[in-house]
Amino acid sequence: MKPLRLQAFLARAGVASRRKAEALILEGLVRVNGEVAHLGQRVGPEDVVEVAGKRVEFPKERLVLALHKPKGYTTTRSDPHAEKTVYQLLPEIPGLQAVGRLDRDSEGLLLFTNDGELLFRLTHPRHGVRKVYRVWTERGTLPPEVCRRLLSGVVLEDGPARALACQPAPGGAILTLGEGRKREVRRMLKAVGYPVKRLLRLQVGPIRLGDMPPGKWRRLSEAELRALLREVGLE
Repeated sequence: MKPLRLQAFLARAGVASRRKAEALILEGLVRVNGEVAHLGQRVGPEDVVEVAGKRVEFPKERLVLALHKPKGYTTTRSDPHAEKTVYQLLPEIPGLQAVGRLDRDSEGLLLFTNDGELLFRLTHPRHGVRKVYRVWTERGTLPPEVCRRLLSGVVLEDGPARALACQPAPGGAILTLGEGRKREVRRMLKAVGYPVKRLLRLQVGPIRLGDMPPGKWRRLSEAELRALLREVGLE
């Protein structure tokens, strides 16, 4: 891998976001080959980088996996209360982290990456990465007036929330959101009187679930990875 700017290196290694990495460097907490580092410094695999005395491994190739999460799996690496976790469906890859979450009863597209900066940008509300959901409700298809309420916004216990798009579909709707608060889709639909019976995430940014079977994973293609990086300004 070619040399990286130090702040990019720390972000790729999952130490901190690029902005926080810059702060660590300015505070004198980062050393390269035993010397206090400076902003803009470039490092490669042969350099020894330490943050607060702890060595940071040079990040491997940027990796993004897509998983079709089945119902019944928890989005966590280890949970004493979870019978099954999504990591049991994936290969053992150091540093692999879930991009956001899907609750245990939800299904569909879940991304994973070993790139700390990409993870931060995909999950931070500032970037507004769109997520598309197919939902089925206990009361069936959403009427147009309910879609309009979701587009206007509803008030949840942690603040207002609104859909970016809402299209009635047999038994429910297709919703697009620009953020990913905990159980947000379920809470929004409950707030308008249409509790969710089933939830399937179809898309995250430019990445689609497609026809990938439940429980299967795949590595993003080069074209998909480039599109994902463009989505969050990391080209």
